[in-house]
Amino acid sequence: YKSAFQEKILPMATKKFDLVIFGATSFVGQILTEYLFSHIGLSRKIKWAIAGRSEAKLNELRSSLGEGAAKLPIIVADSMDQPALEDMCKKSRVIVSTVGPYVLYGETLVKVCAENGNDYCDLTGEAYWIKQMILKYEKTAKKSGARIVNCCGFDSIPSDLGNHFLQREGKKQFGKYFNQVRLRVKAMKGGASGGTIASMAEMIVAAKADPQVRREMANPYILCPEKHSYSIKQTSVKGPTYDSDFGSWSAPFIMEAINARVVLRSNTLRRMAFGKDFSYGEAMLTGAGNGGRIKAIALTAGLAAFAGSMILDPIRNLMNKFVLPKPGEGPSLQDQLNGFFDIELMGKNDKGDKLTVKVTGDRDPGYGCTAKMLAQAGLCLAFDLDKEDKAGGFWTPSTAMGDLLIDRLNNHAGMSFTLLD
Repeated sequence: YKSAFQEKILPMATKKFDLVIFGATSFVGQILTEYLFSHIGLSRKIKWAIAGRSEAKLNELRSSLGEGAAKLPIIVADSMDQPALEDMCKKSRVIVSTVGPYVLYGETLVKVCAENGNDYCDLTGEAYWIKQMILKYEKTAKKSGARIVNCCGFDSIPSDLGNHFLQREGKKQFGKYFNQVRLRVKAMKGGASGGTIASMAEMIVAAKADPQVRREMANPYILCPEKHSYSIKQTSVKGPTYDSDFGSWSAPFIMEAINARVVLRSNTLRRMAFGKDFSYGEAMLTGAGNGGRIKAIALTAGLAAFAGSMILDPIRNLMNKFVLPKPGEGPSLQDQLNGFFDIELMGKNDKGDKLTVKVTGDRDPGYGCTAKMLAQAGLCLAFDLDKEDKAGGFWTPSTAMGDLLIDRLNNHAGMSFTLLD
């Protein structure tokens, strides 16, 4: 990775820090901190700090980076301690948060950032929680100028920026945007962390306990404004399905539950640029022929079994105790290095024009790649996006940062966005 590159200094430079990594000792937070230190080091040009609730763990993390990190500042703050969070935010321009499940630990920091005008990004995939934050704090964020950008990890940057890239290229070639986009995961290798499993479990438990939450979580337009103008019913792959466009069998992709909602919100934030009939869906390709069909059946059954185990309290408790990774645990460094993802997005318009783009990442998608995506999103907010360029409010990755973030990910994060035809 390139290191110690020149950054544009923007207003709010009187803040002590350009960037604070909150939750630096979490599983993803540690990967992010290590990547950021190797990427930018410590210099007067970029002032950053790590933050969390345990001073001992923060010191341990800093020591693990080597002697060159001895002067990396540490901020002690608990996610429930509003005064401590306010003090942290007063010192920083941008807050990058890895503290999940966000439905349990995320709200106070979002509230403080919205009130103090801090830019903020995270890696949540909890759509219902995001909706609640928008309802509670968007007016405050617009007034203060705070740019709040959720979902800056594997969910949902490849999907949201991939669609942005596809639509940009389609507009160039055909003079209009695509009103139908399908994302397909061609190949992916990676593991799950305890934090991600905990977030999924919290969403399932909340949906089980409250019918209103279940209805909201099933709504593909949950993140869109109430008067969103969409004129169609969204569809998704719910079982083994042959995909003629890609010449392969396909199965449900678990991340569609958040990714599609983010992409649909992006269209509303663009004033329905892709059309009121814009449709978007995701799936995993399993191959052609009987082998692909059998894999699609097996994958669908596996996802159903996992969801069922999370719904039933006794089974979920046993899974958490004996099978699933605990919070703070996750794939090994070797597994992260050996991981990758290979995704294609195909767009079609009502004239029959068609285009496909590829999005790839060189590390475990949920952790190695996610950490780099989130770090670059924070740097993009801090150095590439003037307050006059983008107003305060709740944005998606593509509507907040778009091409600026794509350039960063291509140049510094081992990702690629490429046109196939």
